[in-house]
Parts: sequence; C-alpha cells; structure tokens
Amino acid sequence: MSGYIDVQQHMIPADYARWLRGNGVHAPGGRELPEWSPSLALELMDRQGIATAILSVSTPGVHLGDGADASAMARAMNEFGAGLAEAYPGRFGLFATLTLPDVDAAVAEAAYALDDLAADGVILLANSRGLYLGDPALDPLMTTLDDRAAVVLVHPADLPGPAVPSIPPFAADFLLDTTRAAFNLVRRDVARRFPHIRFILAHAGGFVPYAAHRLALAVFAETGRDLNQILDDFAGFYFDTALSASPAALPSLLAFAKPGHVLYASDWPFVPEPAVAYFNGHLQNPAQDTTDIGHRNARLLFPRLSEARR
Repeated sequence: MSGYIDVQQHMIPADYARWLRGNGVHAPGGRELPEWSPSLALELMDRQGIATAILSVSTPGVHLGDGADASAMARAMNEFGAGLAEAYPGRFGLFATLTLPDVDAAVAEAAYALDDLAADGVILLANSRGLYLGDPALDPLMTTLDDRAAVVLVHPADLPGPAVPSIPPFAADFLLDTTRAAFNLVRRDVARRFPHIRFILAHAGGFVPYAAHRLALAVFAETGRDLNQILDDFAGFYFDTALSASPAALPSLLAFAKPGHVLYASDWPFVPEPAVAYFNGHLQNPAQDTTDIGHRNARLLFPRLSEARR
C-alpha cells in the first residue's frame, strides 16, 4: 500500500527559527517552536507511513511588519524548500510562502515560486495582519494564482484581536480564523471568479462542515445568491485532516465535502508525533477504506505525484 501524501507538514529551517525569535516570536499560535530538520522529518515520515510531505512555513509566515524583510525571508524559505524537493525527489514538495499583506510583492513571489521553482502551490494565511482572504485588495494575487491553476493551502493565523487568557490560539481561534476566510471567499464569489484555483482548508476547514448551512444562509441573506450554489461553493473547497481524523469530525467532513476533496495531513512538527499517530490510527480503521484520503485524492490534485512511491 502506498504511503500517505501529507499536504500540511511544516518546515522550520534554523535561519527562520532564529529570525522569528529575534523578532520576539517564540510560540506562534500558542505552541513553542519545535525542533525541526530534514532528517527529523524523514524519520517521522518513515515511522508514520508518510511517503511524501508538501512542506510549508506555518503562521506567522514572513511578514512581521517590514516589507523588505518579508520579501527576503520569503525568497530564502522558498528556495530552501525547493532545494529539499530537488534533493529528496518524491519525499518533499513545497507550498511557497508569500508576503501578504504586501500584495505586489506576493504577486511577484508567487510567479517566481510557481514558474521558476516549480512549487506545488502556495500557502496563504487566512488573515494577514487583519486582511482576510476574499478581500478585493487580493484580486491581483488571485489572478496570478488562477492563471497558473495554483493549489492554495489556507492556514489559520492569530485572530486580529486579543487572545483569551488560558485558551491558546491553536485550540479554538485557529478554527474560527479558517472559517472566517472560507466565509469571505464564498461571500466574495472568489471560487467562481477565479475558477482554476484549488483551495485546501486546513484542519478540516475549521467549523465549515459543521456550520456550512448556517454560514450559507448568512451569505444568502446578504447577497441573494442561490442558496444551493452557495452551499456548493462551501463544499467545493478541499479539506485536510490535520488534527481532524477523529470519530466525531471525520464523518461530518466526509458527509459534507465533495468526493475526492479530503486530503491527509499531519501538521507535524507543531503537532507532536504521538498526536500524529493518534489520528493516523483512526484513518487505519479496518471498517472503512481511507485510501482515497491517504494518497489517491492528493495524486489527482498533484499530478507530479501520480507515479511517486506507488
């Protein structure tokens, strides 16, 4: 049996970790920066049956307030990730990191990463310093991504407001952040205006599968668009299983998402290996065939992986 294709696994190169700490970022999302290296990633992957990991830079990304600094770090991370994909063919891929909310720089970096580095797609934070996906200001970037039929991993960030003491952002706020982005993408009709972009919502889409009809009614009340069309737009996202392949969440996700739109993800190293193994165990339930989630759906989304490690 082929191994998992992991669409949400993060890289934390040493230069990036030093840069974050130098800017006062020690626990993004409420989790201390974990140890990471390519060799540690490959060891984890072999233990957990992961054939290929598409690497990305997690929150807070690369824009911490200085646009020039963000552009330099984005370029460094993308070239580092592309180098790993080249050095370990079939084991690593890359979702390129961009510079939002600096849209012009993000357009330039997306074109470079997708055209010159052959990145598998890009990662975008649900909100970048308060600018949510779906905002019309991002239309130039959406055009660039649509022209290249890009795959976009939507990953949550800290909410643009104060966190609640004792509730780490990753536990609940991240789910709301992704849901807000999905709502805004549908409300602004992004999927229909830019039909070639494939969006993957991290962590099973936050609250989207559970609350889709409530969200759709809110879009309907504002826009008057056909309610079934709105629901179809919500179901048309791709969804990953990071922290979400549980007996409660997975059936809801599979009942809602379109066939072929659920993809395996580990969220390592921010999710420690015992938790990765815990959720993998639910995917290995002999009562259901999860082969499509594990790798077949990803092979259709990423044709270059169609022959990898069969």
